Amino acid sequence: MIARPLTRRAALALLSSAALPVRLHAQGAPSGSGPASAGDGWRHGLSLLGEPKYPVGFTHFDYADPRAPKGGLVRFGSQGSFDNFNLIVAGVKGDLESQIPLIYDTLLAQAQDEASTYYGLLADGVKPADDLGSVLYRLRPEARWHDGQPVTADDVVFSFDVLKENSPQYSAYYHNVTKAEATGPHEVRFTFSETGNRELPQIVGQLPVLPRHWWQGKDAAGKTRNPTETTLEIPLGSGPYRLARFEAGRTAVYERVPDYWGRDLAVNRGAHNFDTQRAEYFRDATVMIEAFKADQFDWRTENIARNWATAYDGFPAVREGRILKEEFPQAGMGMMQAFTFNLRRRKFADERVRRAFNLAFDFEEMNRTLFYGLYKRVDSYFFGTELASSGLPEGRERAILESVKDKVPASVFTTPYKNPVNGSPEAVRTNLREAVRLFQEAGYEIRGNQMVEKASGQPFTVEFLGYDNSAERIVLPYRAALERVGLKVSLRVVDPAQYQNLVRSFDFEALALSSWPESLSPGNEQRDFWGSAAADRPGSRNLAGIKDAGIDALIDKVIYAGDREELVAATHALDRVLLAHNYVVPQWSSDVSRTLRWNRFAHPTVLPKYGASGFPTTWWYDQALAARTGVAR
Repeated sequence: MIARPLTRRAALALLSSAALPVRLHAQGAPSGSGPASAGDGWRHGLSLLGEPKYPVGFTHFDYADPRAPKGGLVRFGSQGSFDNFNLIVAGVKGDLESQIPLIYDTLLAQAQDEASTYYGLLADGVKPADDLGSVLYRLRPEARWHDGQPVTADDVVFSFDVLKENSPQYSAYYHNVTKAEATGPHEVRFTFSETGNRELPQIVGQLPVLPRHWWQGKDAAGKTRNPTETTLEIPLGSGPYRLARFEAGRTAVYERVPDYWGRDLAVNRGAHNFDTQRAEYFRDATVMIEAFKADQFDWRTENIARNWATAYDGFPAVREGRILKEEFPQAGMGMMQAFTFNLRRRKFADERVRRAFNLAFDFEEMNRTLFYGLYKRVDSYFFGTELASSGLPEGRERAILESVKDKVPASVFTTPYKNPVNGSPEAVRTNLREAVRLFQEAGYEIRGNQMVEKASGQPFTVEFLGYDNSAERIVLPYRAALERVGLKVSLRVVDPAQYQNLVRSFDFEALALSSWPESLSPGNEQRDFWGSAAADRPGSRNLAGIKDAGIDALIDKVIYAGDREELVAATHALDRVLLAHNYVVPQWSSDVSRTLRWNRFAHPTVLPKYGASGFPTTWWYDQALAARTGVAR
């Protein structure tokens, strides 16, 4: 299960407590609906890791303040642009994607202080089949679209069908969901292609539910809407905000819906407190920083270490406390961030070549000179969590690896994975010599200071692809090291839209920066990340093009784990084998989110354990702070 802007939620269903580490509470009287019959199998909350924290009838999440005042404006900045509001065919670019949950409600809402736990939103009850082969969702009868029409089971079925048919992202994610059917005006059954998959009953609860009547109706020009076409028509939603107005490619304004049907649900109390949320778009990263300083938007997450260390401290608003710099812990999510090779290109097929690229990467010097020592080297696909492998496999993990011994590298049993360590002239020379040796073993040799293929005499070239100028800062030092090995290295920087299209079609040699966020409960998304079936499917997250029987088998071990201990062991095994193949050159990460904000906002005493700051969902506009800081324009 993965969290993402549209929120990759994942999940679970009903089995006996001996079969799975899941406890699904019986449904009592959910907020806004009548009582459910005792013992009828309906549940109010689903959790992968034990009992849901919040009981039937809970009033609000602990990290939300139901007394929070409503009102005010919050503004966000995003690099790039947008040209579409139809998430069905191509997704929505930039921060518009993160606003989709404000427009469209889903069947379930995620708790941000529990790992992998969800509670009813559009649905007031969930009933998984005993064998996890299907699941029933029961809709709240009071759920409404912004035009006043009810949200129905037919809307859910329409949404599933049209998204799975037209969106590569949703088609892959719901590959094992074979059918959605209305079993009543407010009840939907999802049927799966397999049984025993612990996540399938809940990941369908993440589905953004779209209004069938709107999509099958006509636009202002009298033309029947087409779900397969991009559009800038303002969409009809059911969520706490509506898109009120926009300037194409530059600004989008979202206004809180005062009569939002779900405002009093427990999962919404104390949330969605701003009257207006506005997204501002900028073409250039440097311009964005200056726009933030000029009070053109309120909140910035700073991902460039140099900027965090040097770009703000001399600014008067920071010294005066009108801009606050604050770090928030990142808990409950791992990360692989890396230079990624396209294994579909023959030059990267040999594992020794890929390892040679890692040997040439001087992270230690880059961290010292470019990153101000703020980062740690990533050494796991689940870096920062208990799911990261280490040492040699033991116990349950070793048993899992033994079961696929003929499909995985023998080294996973004898040699722990370690990144090369550079940082000194002696270490750099040693590692570069080893890189040259590996290239030679793989069929290359140096001729006239160039690494060439022995058989053809063709020079080894590599082009890194990036989407903004920050790629230059990380690729250019790396290029210098690779050129010492005899490689010809170039960098191509394109705009974000073109970058997205090139990556979706796998039209690249190597990516300057790519990342895969990982939750504490990995599952079906691993097939999209690393599975053979996803390697040649346009739009998948298997960017490297991995096709490996051992990895496929270990992904299934993760998905079908019978308890938490087995899940952890299977994930360790998967991580270990992914690392052993050297598919990527791991980069760096941090265990904190570094933020800046104009000091106009307040938040509850308790912040969500797994939601970093929780901004802006549970924060609010503070009139007193705004008066001292200055009212936003």
